[in-house]
Amino acid sequence: MADAAQRLTTLAEDLLATPLPVRIRAWDGSEAGPPGAPVLVIRSRRALRRLLWKPGELGLARAWVAGEIDFEGDLYEALDKLADLIWEREDDGGDTVHPVLDRRKRAAARALLRLGGPLPPPPPPPEELRRHTGRPHSKRRDKEAISHHYDVGNDFYSLVLGPSMVYSCAYFSDPTAPLEDAQHDKLDLIARKLDLRPGQRLLDVGCGWGSLALHAARTYGVRVTGVTLSTEQAAFARERIAGAGLTDRVEIRVQDYRDVLPQALGSARAGDAPFGPYDAIASVGMAEHVGAVQYGEYAADLYALLKPGGRLLNHQIARRPVPDEETYQVDPFIDSYVFPDGELAPLGRTVGQLEQAGFEVRDVESIREHYALTLRHWVANLEKNWDAALRTVTPGRARVWRLYMAASALSFEHNTIGVNQVLAVRPGPSGVSRMPLRTRVWNGRSE
Repeated sequence: MADAAQRLTTLAEDLLATPLPVRIRAWDGSEAGPPGAPVLVIRSRRALRRLLWKPGELGLARAWVAGEIDFEGDLYEALDKLADLIWEREDDGGDTVHPVLDRRKRAAARALLRLGGPLPPPPPPPEELRRHTGRPHSKRRDKEAISHHYDVGNDFYSLVLGPSMVYSCAYFSDPTAPLEDAQHDKLDLIARKLDLRPGQRLLDVGCGWGSLALHAARTYGVRVTGVTLSTEQAAFARERIAGAGLTDRVEIRVQDYRDVLPQALGSARAGDAPFGPYDAIASVGMAEHVGAVQYGEYAADLYALLKPGGRLLNHQIARRPVPDEETYQVDPFIDSYVFPDGELAPLGRTVGQLEQAGFEVRDVESIREHYALTLRHWVANLEKNWDAALRTVTPGRARVWRLYMAASALSFEHNTIGVNQVLAVRPGPSGVSRMPLRTRVWNGRSE
């Protein structure tokens, strides 16, 4: 078959009722489509069988992870042009043929069957997480989900994130600022928003590789407890802390956030620590893992762990509200390959739940454009270090991260999702907040 590309182009344009925005190069060497456009390379007919059995985003993602499709040219331009196909929401969650609703779709399915061959659906690439076990957001299931995402090798993350080892949105003084400077500025902004002072106690929920804990202890003289469910993150963080000579100020625990409060209460009963032992709490890029069913408990636990007048900095990705929240579904590619059981909530819901827990929300800062820049830096790091990355993870895993980060950058740029720093305080007696009269003045410096 020497005309596969033209047949696929015609088929796609019939379905879309619009010219295909990319050029296609098929497994038989044929090409079709607009000259000069990004090239969608279909290396194997197996990719078509994946689309037959799982139309839309997940089928395309499986083909990408398996190396059966690729792009030549600007990856962002290609994803942008194919956004309606890549981010299509699916109606059913099973691995069955998608219901065909009209004659055109039935004809397309027959054409794909002829092109792809009548074989069974290929198995998903091994990087896909098999179906989760246990109740969603139980401690066991959350630990499995965190391990799937974070325990893929510290060497791999070092190549992607750079020396800062910060896996959350940076804070750029201008678009040309180096990533390392922007990550330092983000860490310092958090410390200043929390008004950290020497001798205070900071709880870092979801501490990652220990970057915020190190910065807070070294620069602001605080004592830090960091918790993570990732054993690889914890080992890396402890090594960094020991190397910096800060083991007397920073403790890293492999611990679920839900176990921090019971441990603190046990210490208080034993006379080792006061109730509400922390002066400040930072939760940076962690709340996305909590889930809607657990968010009230999450907020209440953090409130109970703060001293009166203590501050919380909750740094969290947000999705846009949808008219019928009951129909919201998690992204199938993200859920299967990247952040299992991850959930994004609208900003308003997050603020409301923090207030219901007793917090007074004092400041909300959107830094959406900053995350788009951050992700583009991470993609560039991965592409620059591609060969080294393949010595640390499988090609499929590296392809997962490249697609997820590039697509996420576009989502932030197009305002499909956002990211916000919510600063809240646990009011003291008679409502005393100890907050500055002027907003956006953090520890003597204004933003």
